[in-house]
Amino acid sequence: MSDPRPTGQILIADDEDSLRWVLEKGFRGAGYQVTAVKDGTAALKEVETGPFDLILLDVRMPGIDGLSLLKQVRDKRPDAPVVIMTAHGTMETAVAAMQQGAYDYLAKPFDLDEALLVAERALTARRLTQEVTALRSGLKEVWEFGALVGRHPTMQEVYKAIGRVAASDVSVLLRGESGTGKEVVARALHHYSRRAGRPFMGISAAAIPVNLLESELFGHEKGSFTDAKERRLGKLELAHGGSVFFDEIGDMPAELQVKLLRALQERSFERVGGHELIRMDVRVLAATHRDLEAMMKAGQFREDLFYRLNVVTLSLPALRDRRGDIPLLAEHFLAKYGESLGDRVVAGDAMDRLVGHDWPGNVRELENVIQRAMVMASAGVILPEHLPIGPVSAAVVGTDASLEEIIEKKMHECVRGLRGHTSANLHGLMVGLVEKPLLRAVMRETKGNQVRAAQLLGINRNTLRKKLKEHGIDPGGV
Repeated sequence: MSDPRPTGQILIADDEDSLRWVLEKGFRGAGYQVTAVKDGTAALKEVETGPFDLILLDVRMPGIDGLSLLKQVRDKRPDAPVVIMTAHGTMETAVAAMQQGAYDYLAKPFDLDEALLVAERALTARRLTQEVTALRSGLKEVWEFGALVGRHPTMQEVYKAIGRVAASDVSVLLRGESGTGKEVVARALHHYSRRAGRPFMGISAAAIPVNLLESELFGHEKGSFTDAKERRLGKLELAHGGSVFFDEIGDMPAELQVKLLRALQERSFERVGGHELIRMDVRVLAATHRDLEAMMKAGQFREDLFYRLNVVTLSLPALRDRRGDIPLLAEHFLAKYGESLGDRVVAGDAMDRLVGHDWPGNVRELENVIQRAMVMASAGVILPEHLPIGPVSAAVVGTDASLEEIIEKKMHECVRGLRGHTSANLHGLMVGLVEKPLLRAVMRETKGNQVRAAQLLGINRNTLRKKLKEHGIDPGGV
């Protein structure tokens, strides 16, 4: 049976060598990861560079005293509980420490068991606070998971897969075009896992220069290279206990693939320029839009790393392959930005353009288009002219409905809008609406050749000229 006691990373700052040694040894023996320093200045540097779950500070130290340091620590790491240690257990010291945000204080001399008990209580309180914060941010998570909105069967399969694998620690490889929501799915897998209260760290192999990627991943020691003026923790270390997400893993250089594979196999690594073996406990999630199988055949991606990452595969569909979800996604983004930009609705013809667009940037592009349209549509209704996208895809006409069905649908909307009118010259209006795009399409196809256009239309050239003039169509400008 596993030990239910909370574990974590602890910083101890005390100038008394013997006490510092006893505490460091005692906490390590209890399963904690410990960093121990002997003055306030060193403690502040550690707080600035590394994540700590609990901090123990002595009141009187060289450099910065404990109470002064307490305020700075609370500003930089408000989520980390601080326990003050003092040989001056007066009421004034206790009150001052608690007023400045300390979780508790220990009056010297104290037993190691007393310190361990205070640490356990502090870490349990921190964990409960994180759980409450996570519950309160539920709405934020809903907005973040916007790319997962949809009723298309392929998305239903994605939902089921998330439900099946989220609770386990297996590696997941997410595949799909850019903008389909691979990182969103990775965050959902983390959110619904047992690691939800721990860090989620993402690293993009495509966005970070090759010479910095190793340091970003594994961290580095001070002086390990020219610009390494301080020790820095990498994403694998910062994600301890949580999940790490490798975006665009197919872009990772071959030499770094080897080091990552070794770290995943041994569940440990060394910082760049360091010799200390850092143990890691992370769940690995990765994503790519590349054909990794082809890259393996070409010797560009390691086969053993592929199989380490590809325990479970989730494939995300392109938005153009689930057009029926576009109205749902549009409504989701309207609600998401409604509070900051104001309520908006999408006009029917504007929605038709959204559904008809091919969306090369997928859900990410749709979200950006909706956000921009909300800014431009100051009157509250998003119209086609507010949408910064190209013409409707011809594929939609061929696959979703026949031309006759599309025309009938649009005419039905026009007729419905004329209810209550006794006379509206509806025949002439409808013929004109159909005739104009027909003339433009034929003139575009014939590259402005009026003789050829008249032949295709089955009318004489004079009639064509007259109709082009009536509709304001420039034969040379189509």
